[in-house]
Formats: sequence, structure tokens, C-alpha cells
Amino acid sequence: MNYMDIITFEPGKRSGQPCIRGMRITVYDIFEYLASGMTVEEVLDDFPYLTETDIRACFAYAADKLKLHRHDEAKMSFLTNWSKNGRF
Repeated sequence: MNYMDIITFEPGKRSGQPCIRGMRITVYDIFEYLASGMTVEEVLDDFPYLTETDIRACFAYAADKLKLHRHDEAKMSFLTNWSKNGRF
């Protein structure tokens, strides 16, 4: 899924947090609702302007960010180990 068509960033809206289709609802908001126990269906019922594709885009965005974070952690681990061995 190409979440970039759905997840938007605007500096003046919600402090530049990732939002859904330019609206004021953030990716974080969606995950907060789901983490509190709401189902996807309940979120969609409470926010009729959202779609299941919007929710999937939030998951795709989060997965992409976790992948980048994991890559950064691996890079930092390599640099730390490299410097401990006197090569840095």
C-alpha cells in the first residue's frame, strides 16, 4: 500500500504530525483509539469520514517508520561496536 497518498504532513496542522488525508485526525489518534480497545469498525462508526483504507494506511505508515528505526538502530550498533574496537 502506498500510504503517501493518504498520510499527509502540514506544518500548521496538528503541529505537523502525520494526518489522514489533510484532516485533523492523526495517525497517533487512530492508534490511541485502537489501543484503548476500540475495534476498527467502532473507529469507522465514530468517524464516518474515515475509510478502512485510511486505517490500513496508518498501519503501513507505522510499519515503514519502524523499519527505518530498526535500520537506524542497526547502524548505530555497528558504529558503537566499531568505535569500541579502536577503529573510530
